[in-house]
Amino acid sequence: MIFVHQGWAAFVLITLTLVLQSAGMASLIQWIKAQFPKGISHLGLFRSAVLVVRFTSLLVCLHMLEILLWAWFYRWKCFATWEASFYFSAANYSTVGPSGDLFLKQMWRTMGPVESVTGVLMCGLSASFLFAIVTRLVEHEEPELAEPLPLTHAAEPAADCRDNEKPE
Repeated sequence: MIFVHQGWAAFVLITLTLVLQSAGMASLIQWIKAQFPKGISHLGLFRSAVLVVRFTSLLVCLHMLEILLWAWFYRWKCFATWEASFYFSAANYSTVGPSGDLFLKQMWRTMGPVESVTGVLMCGLSASFLFAIVTRLVEHEEPELAEPLPLTHAAEPAADCRDNEKPE
């Protein structure tokens, strides 16, 4: 029966985390469309940098909300204080792990690793989102940088290795 409780709690928390991440990223996309109706081409170096800093800051805030969601669960079921709950959640979400001073009740001990996996995936989504924005900025400012590099002789496979072998 404990596994059912853990599974249900994990399912709900993962689903809510995904909803927060998706809604946050969708909101950021809508915001950028409203701020730059003609697109982000030709923003210039300074405005491009400001845009990346703003997006990164907003994504960090989004991750803090997700950490607070998990902290709320830990506060409700495991820890007596918000400080302990937030610390434990942030440590697990970032995959650092708590330093051994806090432990979940045995019934909920699998929630830490579940939060870690979820945190890695959400950070991966954010990183890919930022990569897409930076790629778009580079494509508009320096189109030749966005083109794939041609293969050079150094990147091609080495000559037939059998040429160097001794005959048997």
